[in-house]
Amino acid sequence: MNAKHTARAKSQKTAKQPKLFVLDTNVLMHDPTSLFRFEEHDIYVPMMTLEELDANKKGMTEVARNTRQASRLLDEIVSGFEDEIKHGIPLKEASRDLASGRLFLQTEAINGAIPSSLPTAKADNQIIAVVMHLSEKFPKRPVILVSKDINMRIKARALGLAAQDYFNDKVLEDTELLYTGSRELPENFWDKHARDLESWKQEMRTFYRIRGPLCAELLVNEFVWQEGAQPLYAWVREADAKSAVLETLTEYTHQKNAVWGITARNREQNFALNLLMNPDIDFVTLLGQAGTGKTLLTLAASLTQVLENKRYSEIIITRVTVPVGEDIGFLPGTEEEKMTPWMGALDDNLDVLNRPPEDAPTGSAASGDWGRAATMDLIRSRIKVKSLNFMRGRTFLNKFLIIDEAQNLTPKQMKTLITRAGPGTKVVCLGNIAQIDTPYLTEGSSGLTYVVDRFKGWPHSGHVTLQRGERSRLADHAAEVL
Repeated sequence: MNAKHTARAKSQKTAKQPKLFVLDTNVLMHDPTSLFRFEEHDIYVPMMTLEELDANKKGMTEVARNTRQASRLLDEIVSGFEDEIKHGIPLKEASRDLASGRLFLQTEAINGAIPSSLPTAKADNQIIAVVMHLSEKFPKRPVILVSKDINMRIKARALGLAAQDYFNDKVLEDTELLYTGSRELPENFWDKHARDLESWKQEMRTFYRIRGPLCAELLVNEFVWQEGAQPLYAWVREADAKSAVLETLTEYTHQKNAVWGITARNREQNFALNLLMNPDIDFVTLLGQAGTGKTLLTLAASLTQVLENKRYSEIIITRVTVPVGEDIGFLPGTEEEKMTPWMGALDDNLDVLNRPPEDAPTGSAASGDWGRAATMDLIRSRIKVKSLNFMRGRTFLNKFLIIDEAQNLTPKQMKTLITRAGPGTKVVCLGNIAQIDTPYLTEGSSGLTYVVDRFKGWPHSGHVTLQRGERSRLADHAAEVL
């Protein structure tokens, strides 16, 4: 009886043993705080990981900065615990209760028997040898290699070792679950939510206070729509578990509400213009494939509010300069001139916005080349093109800030940009998460995905995923079949 009880206690003890995660260098280069992201489990840093950190610490790149930060964190953790390195340094205090496991550093030479097909001179294979040694040393404990390198994970699994990606940087596992900013109301919506319905008018808008089961799911500034005999297009202005307030939209599909001569061509474009033209919304994100009108709508809204309404003093446009093909090298000129080749999309959209009205008489000053050139000069005087490299430390007052191709930004870069906004500034992020050009960024870890997920439900932000392409039938078909 006693022996059985002891055996059961031993098995329970081994079952509850924390996992041992062996960190590859690229994990620390990607996220230095990964040291504190493994909760109650232990982490092991091989000597080769430290060697690779040392080799990559120089430079001004994001990777070099992260490497230096990882080295500083390791130094802080180890300082004062030199005697405990062999037994593991507790992470509880250093991580401020984020992690309760221990940090182990490699303190002995490990001559693991790795297959002869793997050259021992390669750093990856030396780290794999450490994982093999630890698996043999702790046979009852899960030893897992954590690496961002797909080929390294494949090699480890081929040798029968457990290996996994670093998931903590991913906002969502599946981008299909990403917040779209709008939802279709069910057919029986009014049957279930019309009880104690309140309705009132205020400044040409109709408001509805509804109560029902769907209210718990609705987010502030989420668009709701229902088509049929009595169509409804509204957005949620207040929401709690029991009730919600819906406000009808301004119809930007109608020519009388045209923005700089542009009208919304579909439902999502109408939603986007309601966000872009609303002064209470400080932060807007627009997602959508090529040709859905993200840049055109944003430019039209910004020009109207800068030149007509005088709501903002000027437009600032920035984008990530990641080449699609081979880099063409350094560009001559000032900051603005260097950014010009990256701003072809701006010029294309300004051409559309500055074309003469179709009903203008031929030869009139408004439709002539001289009139258009004068308008273009006025527009260009209010648009500043800036590089991301010089954004740190700046504060934009009363500006309309457009961040184009935002899917190529990391969450850290996105935070740097958005925190530039001063009083009276509106920030608009545009992008297509299916077109990420930055190495090491995925749809799940992109800064654009990150801000869409983190800002949803905030009363001064809004998001719309544009669905339909409006560029041309060729562009729409290409986006579908290619």
